[in-house]
Amino acid sequence: MSHFSSIVGQSPALDSLIRSARIVATTDVTVLLKGETGTGKEVFANAIQKASSRSDKPFITLNCATLPEGLIESELFGHKKGAFTGASSSNQGLFQAADGGTLFLDEINSLPLSVQAKFLRFLDSGECLVVGETKPSKVNVRVIAATNSDLTKQIAQGEFRQDLFFRLNVVPLELPPLTKRTEDIEPLAVHFLKLFADAHSIEEPKLSKATVKALKQYKWPGNIRELRNLCERMSVLLAGKTIEPENLPAEFNLTVSGDTPENADFILPEEGVQLDSLEADLISQALRRTNGNRAKSAKLLGISRDTLLYRMQKHGFSISH
Repeated sequence: MSHFSSIVGQSPALDSLIRSARIVATTDVTVLLKGETGTGKEVFANAIQKASSRSDKPFITLNCATLPEGLIESELFGHKKGAFTGASSSNQGLFQAADGGTLFLDEINSLPLSVQAKFLRFLDSGECLVVGETKPSKVNVRVIAATNSDLTKQIAQGEFRQDLFFRLNVVPLELPPLTKRTEDIEPLAVHFLKLFADAHSIEEPKLSKATVKALKQYKWPGNIRELRNLCERMSVLLAGKTIEPENLPAEFNLTVSGDTPENADFILPEEGVQLDSLEADLISQALRRTNGNRAKSAKLLGISRDTLLYRMQKHGFSISH
């Protein structure tokens, strides 16, 4: 079974990402996973590690934003007894603990500048200098890093080293937000509902068509993590029932009953559209599909033949013959 088969979805954006990740997994190259919070970066890092030659070795994760600046160097590289106040014993760092395996550093954008130079040296040489030691040791660790922010902006603001960015950005993989893979929302929701029903030994709830539509129209600021949390809540509160739009939190009902009519076939993008260009493009597609047959084209577009001819002339289409 593929190690990526546990990643639910069938959207083109996800398929393309998985193809790239499969290729990357066969190498030891450094990977930088980019994407909004909750898009599944740790899931991808885990899949890459399991599909690699290091699959039977340690896979260790650290969220760089969870530790204060004074502790992160010691956490990564380890420290010698007496290296600093409070260092009552020697501690192994995560690089040593992950020797032979993979270290996943989430929110690498939070790595303090004071540690970035030492981290860059490790990436270049494999040398790990324990805090308080004078002689580095070598470890064999593959690094997968992840960020939810634009590192180029942090570089411009002097918050992130450009040379470290280049070293991390060998193979960048961009994880799309959930709004860019709406066709995956329903299978993901079904997957999570079943997962939590099994975990809590309760009957799995179902999704109505209206609820699926509401889920697809929602903006998902928390991405897959937010969907997962919602499904856990719905699994417990509506076990064995059908989930309707009114069962969803208030923000979902605002999406359904807001500016977009519930029965809309086309949802206006946030950035808007060029209406003339869109109309001309639709006419062109209809004519191509019908091999230039005006009557059939008009039927496809839901307008009369005379209206089609008028709009063809308006957009500069040839109407001779």
